[in-house]
Parts: sequence; C-alpha cells; structure tokens
Amino acid sequence: MRAFQPTVAPQIQSNARTFPGPASATPIPPTSTPTATFTPIPTLPPPTATASATATASATATADPTPTELQFQVFEQLWKVVDEEYVYPDFNGLDWQAVHDEYLQRIQAGLTNEDFYAAMDEMIFSLGDDHSVFLSPEEAKEEDSEFAGQNSYVGIGVLTVLVPERKLVTIIAVFPGSPAEQAGLKVHDNILAANGEPVVDESGYRRNLLRGPENTSLSVTVQTPGQTPRQVNLTRRQVNGSVPVLYETLTSAQGKRIGYILLTTFADDTIDDQLQAALRAMSAEGPLDGLILDNRQNSGGTDHVTSNALSNFTSGSLGEFTDRHNNMRPFHVVGADINGSLHLPLVVLIGPNTISFGEIFSGVLQDQERAFLIGESTGGNVELLSGFNFDDGSRAWIARETFRPRHNSDQNWEETGIIPNLMVPSNWDEVTLHSDPAVQAAIEHLGGD
Repeated sequence: MRAFQPTVAPQIQSNARTFPGPASATPIPPTSTPTATFTPIPTLPPPTATASATATASATATADPTPTELQFQVFEQLWKVVDEEYVYPDFNGLDWQAVHDEYLQRIQAGLTNEDFYAAMDEMIFSLGDDHSVFLSPEEAKEEDSEFAGQNSYVGIGVLTVLVPERKLVTIIAVFPGSPAEQAGLKVHDNILAANGEPVVDESGYRRNLLRGPENTSLSVTVQTPGQTPRQVNLTRRQVNGSVPVLYETLTSAQGKRIGYILLTTFADDTIDDQLQAALRAMSAEGPLDGLILDNRQNSGGTDHVTSNALSNFTSGSLGEFTDRHNNMRPFHVVGADINGSLHLPLVVLIGPNTISFGEIFSGVLQDQERAFLIGESTGGNVELLSGFNFDDGSRAWIARETFRPRHNSDQNWEETGIIPNLMVPSNWDEVTLHSDPAVQAAIEHLGGD
C-alpha cells in the first residue's frame, strides 16, 4: 500500500495514496490534506526531460502537435526519464519495458487528455516507491504557486489532515486573517461536518465541502478535543498567503521558558523567515531555556528550505545524497545563529506523518546529537526527487537519490524510518497543545533541573 500510516490508519496521507490509478497529486489548497508534492526536491531548477527520437520527430513534424502527438511525446519523455534516472535500477522489480508497451497501446487506442494524465499518474504510481509522482499541467502550476508561498483559493483558511477512522479532518494550521481564525478555530480542532454533511465519506475519503464560491455561508460542526461538538458559522472568502508557522512560549514546572514551534511543511519558501521571526519573538523577553520543534505533521518540501531551517540549529556536513551510480553529493549547511539557536537545547517531535525532508530534518539533528527525538517512528521516505518539465507543461518528480546521515552512514532511513529516542504515542485529533503527552514529555526533558 502506497501510504505512510498515521496514528489512525488508513489515511489518504500526505506524500501517499492508498489506491492506484488516477488519484490527483495536486498540492491541494489549505482545506485539504497535504499531498505528494511535499517531498524532497533539489535546489537546482528542474531539468527538462529529453524526448526520445520518435517523440522528437513528432514534435518537429508540426509546429503545433495534435493532442495525440503531444501525448506520445510526453509519454516517451516520461518513460525515458525513469528508465535512465530512477534511483532503483531494478525499478523495484517492475518490468519497465513491459510497462512502456502497455501504456503505449493504451495511448494508441485513444485517450482524452484527462485520461492520459491519469494514465501517466498511474504509470509512475506503479513504481511503488511512495514518492515519485506525475503532475498534469494544471497541477504543476498550482505547485509552483504553493512553493512560492502564494496559496490562493476560496474557503475558510485551514490546513487539515484526514482521520478516516473517526470520520473527521483535524486542523494543523489556521491562516492569519482567514474566516477560520476570525471564528476562533484552532490547531487540533476537528471538523466533523459541513452544512450538516459529513466531511468524510463511508469509505474514509475526504469530501470537498469546505471550499466553495466566495461569500457563501458555511456551517461547520467543530469539536475541540475534550469538549462537545459545536456549530460554527463562517463565510467563505479568498484565502491568500503562506502556510503559517505557529509558535508559543511554554513554562516548565521549574519555571523554565520553553519555545514551541509547529512546522507543517518545508514546501514554502517563506518558512525559514517565519521560523527565524518566531525564534526572535519568543526570545525577545529573555533567553529560551529550550526549544520544541514539532515535526509530526511535516510532510516535507524542498532541500533549500530544509537547509535554511537546519542552519538555525546546526552547521557543517550533514550527510550525502547517493544516486543509482553511487555518485555522492554532500548535504552541507552554514550555521545562522538566531539569539542562541545554534546551541539551544532541542527536542524534535516526530511521528508517522513526518515525511521526506521532515524526516531528514529530524534525523539529521538526532545524528548530529543536536536534538532529542520524542514521539513515534516515521514511515521512512528519504529519497530525493528530481523534477522534469515536459512539453505540455506537465511535470514529474522522480526518485533519483537516497540520503545517508554523516555519523551513522550505515543506517538506511528508507527502511527503518527515523526512530525517536523516547517513544510517546499521541493522536493529534485527541489532544490540545497543553494536553499533548508528547509535548509534556518534551517540556519535562528540557525543563527539568
């Protein structure tokens, strides 16, 4: 199953899908679960795939290829990229030439553009690596906007994660100035229904009920953990901006000041600026005695955002990325101390929803002995993706490298995941920040005498 199991499985989980076929890999706006595009991505601009001789001939035969000709061209480009660049030369046991022949026949039989993009998505899905993904032209444009921190959609302004076992979605971020913030919705609040309809269907899939036309009314059934459900009336509006970084200063029983920062993604170029602003704000009234970085809902992102975030807490060589030819590329950061952040005692919270660069970020700080990890083991998905843009505006992210940490290079995080120093299970939708056992364990670790 192509999924990282959350604390309540099965979920349609960020960076994963529980079914084959034409599932969308679009970076869904903040009313929905983060998706497969929140994954390790290289800092260099995505290279353009090289078309095969046949596809090139088709492209040059006419200045404006027909949809079918363009389908053949993109298909050949996509197949060749995987054939030449995929990190696993055995294609995870898949007969890649047979895959080519199968999908070529389907295209020859005739496909609408929608069916073609679904078929390409399915073909990449068949690799079964939990990571590689194909995006239609529309999805690629949406991804570009998301990476630039330019989320824009009509809804209520929340980022949520699906919890199908309890038929709800739970909030992991609330956009500033949004209808949700103005109505008092908080992180950890659960949305059960919208206009009287369940937000999760009987099969455990999310129903797209929170988004809709601008200025339309929406009544949602909300439950804060430990409280009874309540009705909240909102008006859908245009929601713009970056994924917010939530932070708060906590106090231990011994009176020590402990910072808490929630990181839900590294797929937004504004994250590091927000992270540094949070560090400065929390230390403005006095130095922090410790810091909790909550990565339990961090679905990954780009390596340059991750590098920038890591540079606030460590410096130097952190490990290497290795491709199918055993070529090694170092992962190195230059430290940027923010009010003592390079030496501040750290706890990083991790769990099954910590994915991709969310895992690498956490594992590196553990490997460098810079952080004590609390929570649950991650799923193990640390491949680095390379992006390939195609002639029709579509895009593929293909697993091209894997990561090895500097000090324990014999560890295979792809197989083991990141294992916490202290195991403390906690279901996000059943706790608040102040009742969360993992947060409490972190405070005790950092705030004790």
